[in-house]
Amino acid sequence: MSKQIILPYEDRVTQWYNVLPDIPNGLLPPLDPETNQPIAPEKLGAIFPPALLEQEMSPERWIDIPEEVQDIFAIWRPAPLVRANFLEEALGTKAKIYFKYEGVSPSGSHKTNSSVPQAYYNKQAGIKNLATETGAGQWGSALSFATQKFGMNCMVYMVKVSFDQKPYRKAMMHAYGAEVVASPSNLTPTGQAILAKDPDSPGSLGIAISEALEHTVSHDSTNYALGSVLNHVCLHQTIIGLEAKKQMAIAGDYPDVVIGCCGGGSNFAGIANPWLPDKLEGKNIRLLGVEPASCPSMSKGILAYDFGDLSKRTPMMQMYTLGHDFIPPGIHAGGLRYHGMSPIVSALYREKLIEVQALHQLECFEAGVLFAKTEGIIPAPESCHAIRAAIIEATQDLNEPKTILFNLSGHGLLDLASYEQYHAGELSNYEYPTEAIAEATKHLPKVR
Repeated sequence: MSKQIILPYEDRVTQWYNVLPDIPNGLLPPLDPETNQPIAPEKLGAIFPPALLEQEMSPERWIDIPEEVQDIFAIWRPAPLVRANFLEEALGTKAKIYFKYEGVSPSGSHKTNSSVPQAYYNKQAGIKNLATETGAGQWGSALSFATQKFGMNCMVYMVKVSFDQKPYRKAMMHAYGAEVVASPSNLTPTGQAILAKDPDSPGSLGIAISEALEHTVSHDSTNYALGSVLNHVCLHQTIIGLEAKKQMAIAGDYPDVVIGCCGGGSNFAGIANPWLPDKLEGKNIRLLGVEPASCPSMSKGILAYDFGDLSKRTPMMQMYTLGHDFIPPGIHAGGLRYHGMSPIVSALYREKLIEVQALHQLECFEAGVLFAKTEGIIPAPESCHAIRAAIIEATQDLNEPKTILFNLSGHGLLDLASYEQYHAGELSNYEYPTEAIAEATKHLPKVR
């Protein structure tokens, strides 16, 4: 068998899989914070185009990928599935390890799978500008690329700690023509208020979302684009798992466990959701989400209605949350520093259809370095969590012929400073204290 399993272009995925109809007991609707009632579509229509709102609530299992989106996807899709046989050899395991490599996209991560359709649907609706937030910078890079492809402008609010840690992410966004500012910034009321209180605030995704939303409503012909959490984002990312299913069939193999890292949830949903129908039909397959111990929204959070941002501008969604005013520590896996988990992933965890594991920063970097030395790819710090979980699975019993599939969601070529800090011994583990989580979740909204 060849190391790379390549899906021919004529066998490409042309429809996304919508998991909503298949979730036992379904999702509770997003609520309007002013009324505590399900939010009216016209309110969301102020920041999202109609097509994305339809996808957010669609009862259809399969949704066509527009030809214009497929044409841009063709730059890098279908993405390769790779057998990690060099890693297997280094571990001395009889397990077979496969990874779906999303670092081949123009922006270097899976985020481009959603940025392109989001830009497309906004362009179709006559929108000229998109505003967004970004943590590690991968979503900002992806949306910058997508808006450039459709002749749109892009404004990115980047969490300050990552803005300072990852200067070349800013350079990539600038190369695609986007404007990037550190969040909290002086450009919005939320940013100004936070800086007045704490001029050295490291920022958070919740703060950056607030700023991007405030920018959206204060600028003409501007919509908001979110890189994770929402149903339509998880939908777009299923192209990962759908391709992987076809490729595993080509390889004549089937996974015992499917692994993805969890921040807002789209990474994990993309690789795992397409396997859910198999699991519901009785197939013996495990779906494992991996989150950082420093931001453990599922393993230590509360399932409740909460806001997606600090200033309480978003609808309230039922999700596992650490509280909307939670400020995470500045770990290098910036894309995983979000206080809440996707309602879809939260519902799957609620129904015990997925498993969750929380891992520390140092063990994940150690796994990333081993992966670089064996497979040759330097992974993004976020992806190191999935690699570490795969190694744990492969070494629990070295003689077990288990088949493992994980999502290598992006490369770490713009994260080399964090690897330098790891090798210099300048990084440390941080497990968020239980009492601090209890304090953060005191401020959850009261829902009647």
